[in-house]
Amino acid sequence: MSDNPVEQNCVYDPLIELMARFENVRAIDSSADPFAGLGIEDRLKKHIVDGIKKNLERHLEQALETYAPLQIINDILLDGMKTVGELFGAGKMQLPFVLQSAEVMKTAVRYLEPLMEKVEGDEKGSILLATVQGDVHDIGKNLVDIILSNNGYRVVNIGIKQPINAIIEETKKSKCQVIGLSGLLVKSTLIMRDNLLELNERGLHDYPVILGGAALTRAYVEQDLRRIYRGNVFYAQDAFEGLHLMGDLCGGGEPVTAEPEEAVRVASHRLADTSANLYVFDGVKSDTPPAEYIPDLPFYGARKNSRFDLFELYKYINPVALWRGQWQFKRGADMDNPTFNAWLEETARPIFERLQRELASIFEPKVAWGYFWCRSEGNDLIIYEEDAITERLRFTFPRQSDMRRLCLSDFFLPRDSERPDVVGFHIVTVGPEISRYERKLFEKGDYQDYLYVHGMGVETAEALAEYWHKQIRHELGIGNADPPDIKSLFAARYHGARYSFGYPACPNLEDQAKLFELLHPEEIGVTLSEEFMIVPEQSTSAIIVHHPAAKYFNVR
Repeated sequence: MSDNPVEQNCVYDPLIELMARFENVRAIDSSADPFAGLGIEDRLKKHIVDGIKKNLERHLEQALETYAPLQIINDILLDGMKTVGELFGAGKMQLPFVLQSAEVMKTAVRYLEPLMEKVEGDEKGSILLATVQGDVHDIGKNLVDIILSNNGYRVVNIGIKQPINAIIEETKKSKCQVIGLSGLLVKSTLIMRDNLLELNERGLHDYPVILGGAALTRAYVEQDLRRIYRGNVFYAQDAFEGLHLMGDLCGGGEPVTAEPEEAVRVASHRLADTSANLYVFDGVKSDTPPAEYIPDLPFYGARKNSRFDLFELYKYINPVALWRGQWQFKRGADMDNPTFNAWLEETARPIFERLQRELASIFEPKVAWGYFWCRSEGNDLIIYEEDAITERLRFTFPRQSDMRRLCLSDFFLPRDSERPDVVGFHIVTVGPEISRYERKLFEKGDYQDYLYVHGMGVETAEALAEYWHKQIRHELGIGNADPPDIKSLFAARYHGARYSFGYPACPNLEDQAKLFELLHPEEIGVTLSEEFMIVPEQSTSAIIVHHPAAKYFNVR
């Protein structure tokens, strides 16, 4: 809702407008039989398209009087899922409702499977799905699993942190036609490239490969990676693009022409040469002046806290990031912003409030944080012992190769300064139980709640980080610049900034080993994987910079 009273003076009734725009999309009159007047085929399709589980088994029993189980799945239910995909592609169905349709599809298939004889080759196609080595993120991969498996494809989902040897072994063992690789991190894009080179080396480039993930771009996959892979490699922006690609690959679509072997060799060397120095830039330092105010050290070393009012933390969840980003509620082309915002209030807010109550006993918010003396030297940030003289360790951050040539070290006093500077760090977590809970939802086929709960886990961890950064600003004595409303905090309208490890300004995840040496987060149940990822997954780390000029920036 807008905080501006002028913007709240609508000249029409938003609810009436909302109902008019959505009356033909998913609205169901619970007081009447939604299946009245429909034949059995259309009844089953309506179950799928509208995501209705009630009376599903009764209608399946009626269909079995005329059709074989496999006919019901292939000729009726999958036709309903095709309609769902078309509605989603046209912007007429939101992702959570797509997952609700997938739930109904899975329920129907489970009911029919015991009645079917397994026939070799009765699947539309098969794919091996994996999150690449070093990456623990699986929501995107699992959404692909949901969409493909409920559209007639056999999916072998082998989980997260999968090395290429395991991917190849399972692909062969399961006799999959296609390999699908996912990853969230920038580092994962380089691992995908290495995996393609390994497939080349082993002569396994007959496997088509589909790549997806937040850090990937279409150009990187369809230009750079396509040049190095002797087989066919494709970029899938989302699960439905993956669905279309599987239709082409398993249905005899036109393959992409592979590059000549010499081009593959040259491109492989070019990428190998540049990736080794992906984040290392030399050159002129930026002209960032020293901060006028250097905070006193609140305390030296690390502390921990596990006493939180969870419902106070919920206030720091950014609804835009949760509802539009994590849950993927999108504004349709025929909706203006006031109508969309009213629709979100009617649709997303009740889910948000329900989950706050339901997950209150599952979240376990904890924080490890601390302050240290420091100085900068070039691209390095030197962390000192309590005497502020003896070097304890140092971080080396990348510098922009163009633009302002910024580096995180620029925001701290140089090594030759008379007094030391102060830096803060924190690690926050909402505990391991939320990941276990969402996994159970996925395995049970409760796909819609799986999406909702995963989003709540991610954004509650982010809310805890936002909340604790606010406490740190007050401990540093720079909290007086904080805006009066939480909404402005989401726009980082405060003094200084926090930068999470693994993201553009400090992308090297290996630095988290140094962070763990400083904060000892094992005491709050947080560990570091062999690939330097924080465990539990719904956790985040940050370096807290007090300099007033510190804002987010990318290193290219």
